[in-house]
Amino acid sequence: MTVQLKIDVLREPLLEFSNGELDVDPRRALPLSGPSDDRGEKVIRLGFVGLADDVSAATAWFSKLEQFMPAKEKNSQRYRDWPGLKSALNARFDIDERQKRVIDSSKYQLLMNEAHRGQKFGELVELFDDAIASLYGDEAPDCIVLCIKPELGDLRVANPGLSPEERHALEMVRAEEESDQLALFQPTPEELEAASALQTMADDLLFRTFYRALKARIMSDNQAIPLQIIRRETIDRPDDQGHSHATRAWNAAVSIYYKAKGIPWRPADLPKNVCFVGVSFHHMKKRGGHLVYASVAQAYSTDIEPFAIKGANIDHNQKRDRQPYLDEDQASGLMEQILNEYEKRAGVSPDRVVVHKTSHYQPEEENGFRKIADQRVANCDLVWLRNTSFRVVRKGTEEPWRGTLCSLDQHDYLFTSGYIPWWNEFPGMHIPAPLEIGSMGETDIRARAQEILALTKMNWNSSDGITRLPITLLFAKRVGELMCELSDNATPNPSYRFYI
Repeated sequence: MTVQLKIDVLREPLLEFSNGELDVDPRRALPLSGPSDDRGEKVIRLGFVGLADDVSAATAWFSKLEQFMPAKEKNSQRYRDWPGLKSALNARFDIDERQKRVIDSSKYQLLMNEAHRGQKFGELVELFDDAIASLYGDEAPDCIVLCIKPELGDLRVANPGLSPEERHALEMVRAEEESDQLALFQPTPEELEAASALQTMADDLLFRTFYRALKARIMSDNQAIPLQIIRRETIDRPDDQGHSHATRAWNAAVSIYYKAKGIPWRPADLPKNVCFVGVSFHHMKKRGGHLVYASVAQAYSTDIEPFAIKGANIDHNQKRDRQPYLDEDQASGLMEQILNEYEKRAGVSPDRVVVHKTSHYQPEEENGFRKIADQRVANCDLVWLRNTSFRVVRKGTEEPWRGTLCSLDQHDYLFTSGYIPWWNEFPGMHIPAPLEIGSMGETDIRARAQEILALTKMNWNSSDGITRLPITLLFAKRVGELMCELSDNATPNPSYRFYI
């Protein structure tokens, strides 16, 4: 039996910057063209929270972002000099002493010692939350910088709200998840990390982290301000250890620009008035001790800002092939929520809706999604993406290019990572791993792959302009990670700015 391998290399999607200028690389384009929403110099008011020495160090470092910083990495095509905030983003940071809040060091140390013993974790989170909330009001900053020490950034404690039975059940699920990851062909650490990004992680409920708990807490306030967390070693680490200060400046500035309601770049190749949706599931603990999955949907379009929606809670035993799924009514309800919210924000219904999911669609899900979509939009595509052990090795020295689409025996594989020609580099240590993509129902897989590739460029938490996952699933994953910190009837903040 002959099996035919078909290989196609998709065109790298373009990004749009100021005055309609197009490029594939944000760090190359921004100094030449400016951000896509450039309407003159943008003044970004920063607030600062942390211990006294951390606030002082963070203030000094962000003040330096007004100046030129040379990139020290070897590849100048990938890592570019930081030209200064004005040249990079046509922006300026407003740093005011009145927008600084210093954490009491003795109280901090006492609570840290207790938190490491599994106690007073909540009080530690509250200590920082109170300081952050004191910056809210008429003179509030656009973004709050929280500078933390490694001991706080790495803090992880067992969830005290779990009963022994609940903990045992989640540990069994975690063992299954680890088994699924190890099923990859000779998985590397990078592949294991990539696999976890597409799974429902029991660890999210088994353990609490400071970063996640604080983010979930602040975004529940109706005056909430996006938070930029900077680890102290990012400021202190010399240029020859990890990324240079120029690259750190690029990443921090782009992220803050977006959190301050700016748009650094937009996709140039995605169709207008199409709603792209990511659906994922995440562990939650309902009042009364019952473990459930929370369904989460994230929507993205070129016409509106990304937004998130919490769907139905699903019984922990509602699984098939070890994966949670929506029944028909739950899928219908989630699709209706998505389309209602899109119409409220855009003023019109979308022309098309595309749903991304990290597991195969069950018949109940297809029936539920299409039942509502068929009534309100012209077309609905149900696309799934998952990890795979499929690999391609090219003859020569270059790895498969990003955007390579391989079709083999009715299976399709898309490389969202791989050799980057405009960097002249593969940003990885091992053979790149593609995503297998498919659909429930007939669709143009090549067109869907091109859309997925474009959506991998919509993460403004980095200046690379590239991620492995599309924003649909990346955003839904971030929302889900915080769901375990919210009560079962809480609604997550819909804005993407609070999750990156």
